[in-house]
Amino acid sequence: MSTHLDRLNSTTPSDAPFCPTRRQFLEVLASCSAGLLMGAPSFAEAGSRYGLQWEVNDLVERMRRQGIIQPGEKTSWSVFDFTANQKLVAINEDAPRQAASMIKPFVAQAYFFKLSESRGRMRYTGDVRETMERMIRRSSNQATNQIMSMVSRHEGNRGPSDVERVLKREAPEIFRDTRIVENIPANGRTYRNQASAHDYDRFLYALWKNRLPHAFEIKDLMSLPNRDRISDGVSAMPDYVKVYDKTGSTASLCGDMGIVEARGRNGRVYPYTFVGIIERPRRAKNYGAWISRRSNAIRQVSNLVYLHMKERHGLA
Repeated sequence: MSTHLDRLNSTTPSDAPFCPTRRQFLEVLASCSAGLLMGAPSFAEAGSRYGLQWEVNDLVERMRRQGIIQPGEKTSWSVFDFTANQKLVAINEDAPRQAASMIKPFVAQAYFFKLSESRGRMRYTGDVRETMERMIRRSSNQATNQIMSMVSRHEGNRGPSDVERVLKREAPEIFRDTRIVENIPANGRTYRNQASAHDYDRFLYALWKNRLPHAFEIKDLMSLPNRDRISDGVSAMPDYVKVYDKTGSTASLCGDMGIVEARGRNGRVYPYTFVGIIERPRRAKNYGAWISRRSNAIRQVSNLVYLHMKERHGLA
């Protein structure tokens, strides 16, 4: 009987992972809305005073007036409704920001790109799966550096930049603003790796549509229970809502990116992406207080988005 790992390592035509060419990626991403592909808010709600984009912007401005988000802090927000195939929020989504731990699913994807093309030279063993789980679920920096090293060993052995090189070669239309130049130090103070909210959104879109090698495995890793900022502590969101996400935290970056798998009263699934990032120009002096307040700010926006989707699709 074949195991889960056997199927992931298999290269037989019947179950070989889908590894799209650059042309196929362009075709896939072209099926998204113009706003998702080009970064311009061409979606219908952008200009509406009562659209979700306006509501999110208004909430963020209110939090600024209340001092929850400081004047010098920059934010990015992105929401895509899979059911309507429509981008609902695109606020500063093409601005590169610190990636922090949100880069970790990208590292996993780079590994699976290399696994898919390795023709058996790489094996997704139980030990590698455990390392992946520590990287995504536990946000282990050591585990992340291990996976980055595995990718680099099979990509010229030039260090962290090999991860970026793989991503941009295999999926240039997704990882447009991604910059990976450093390992994550033991103290977690990683400030040089970057990505945009649009990169995360494009990645999540392709992941949900199973357009990436071993997308099912990455979604499984991202769905493992953890303390997130999209659903945990969000009053409007029921406990049974499933979230596939990865948070990112430094003394100058607070973020989360993921897919919310919401259910309607009719039993259908209504998935959507949510990306929220708050970045400050300098490290916060009191990290604990700063990250807690910004995490709650992201939860407030997530709460607003869920309420909008609830009304839009009749969520339970």
